[in-house]
Amino acid sequence: MHREYVYPAFGRFWHWAQSFLILFLAVTGFEIHGSLRFFGYEQAVRFHNGAAWSFLVLIAFAIFWHFTTDEWRQYVPTWENLRAQAEYYLFGIFQDAPHPTQKTRQRKLNPLQKIVYAGLKLFVLPLVWISGLLYMFYRYPQKYEVLALDVSALQPIALAHTVGAFALLCFLVAHLYLTTTGHTLTSNLKAMVTGWEEMHGDEPHAAVEPAFAPIRDAAAQSASQAR
Repeated sequence: MHREYVYPAFGRFWHWAQSFLILFLAVTGFEIHGSLRFFGYEQAVRFHNGAAWSFLVLIAFAIFWHFTTDEWRQYVPTWENLRAQAEYYLFGIFQDAPHPTQKTRQRKLNPLQKIVYAGLKLFVLPLVWISGLLYMFYRYPQKYEVLALDVSALQPIALAHTVGAFALLCFLVAHLYLTTTGHTLTSNLKAMVTGWEEMHGDEPHAAVEPAFAPIRDAAAQSASQAR
């Protein structure tokens, strides 16, 4: 076994902050729907809206980080080993079969994870954001007055928001389960806390580079051309 620095600091912060906000939004959302009582309705609405704005700010920083560090490439779907990965989760994992794909700093997600994460970021999260903002600002200004949408027009918006929220919760449950499928029961959890992942000796060892490496390399190339 060898250790490799797979998860940089901001990636870990973004991961845990996002997890907390999704759980908090779920709790306050269930209370708004009347499924539980914890904060009280009015307080739950205020907390839900505040957490929603915090989530949007976090996402804005995460998007910037993903594109300035080329981390977005981690989520580009691929068909390579997709079937083998699905069969591993369905059968092989219960038979102590070897993992069909190996994790490195440059390839943190397996083919199935790439598809799920891409769908989450391109469809589920935008559905939740857009429907939530429409629900929050159903009153909107016109030239001489403030008009409000008919309450019945909010029903499909609320339904879309609820569907997106439950999709996020389903993903979170599956994600929590998959954290227990590493080399040990807590190895994946420890990696997301410390940033260091334990690799098998026969796994390819990728060079460890800081998160700003793409920016640094681009600057070095520009300086070289200037000479």
